[in-house]
Amino acid sequence: MTFKHIPAAMALLAGASLVNPTAAGAAEPEFYNKGNPPGRPFSLAVRTGDVIHLSGQMGTDDKGLVPGGFEAQSRKAMDNIADILKGMGLSMDNVVKCTVMIADMNKWPDFNQVYVTYFKPGRLPARSAFGVNGLALGGEIEIECLAYAPAGK
Repeated sequence: MTFKHIPAAMALLAGASLVNPTAAGAAEPEFYNKGNPPGRPFSLAVRTGDVIHLSGQMGTDDKGLVPGGFEAQSRKAMDNIADILKGMGLSMDNVVKCTVMIADMNKWPDFNQVYVTYFKPGRLPARSAFGVNGLALGGEIEIECLAYAPAGK
């Protein structure tokens, strides 16, 4: 495709339900909050068509940040993701993209050791990672994901 074809491609995409969610046949988003404590200003997950958008998960339980430092928080964040997916009838096999925010990028190798244990070999999601200068609750890591689940799943 050359640059002169971009306007035609954009016009074609404008009619697609992914670009135009109000297009005929597009389903309304579904909001999932099972287990989300009352008063939190976000949904745990939102389904838009075949894509599940999971809110960022930290290493927290009902008491706050889990004790044990970075590795424990990493495992709990990944467990929280798995629990949300399970509640929606899905699994970590449905995850296609993760975004990881780490307060100390020197702990990147430590996170990788935890992360790979949650996925089948050869089936790792696409991923981005960012070093951040602060996370909510003073946490050391936050992970958000996208999952693919054909409608009806």
